[in-house]
Amino acid sequence: MSVVYLVLPLALLVVGAAVVAFVWSAKSGQYDDLETPAVRMLKDEGR
Repeated sequence: MSVVYLVLPLALLVVGAAVVAFVWSAKSGQYDDLETPAVRMLKDEGR
């Protein structure tokens, strides 16, 4: 049972770090799609 007292805070710390990393990367534009808008006009959509 004493292992839970060690593992639970470590797991929460890792999850918190992952959430902070995701929020930071999303705000800094890491997931912005810069290629698709330029290529979209080249694709024929059957019109």
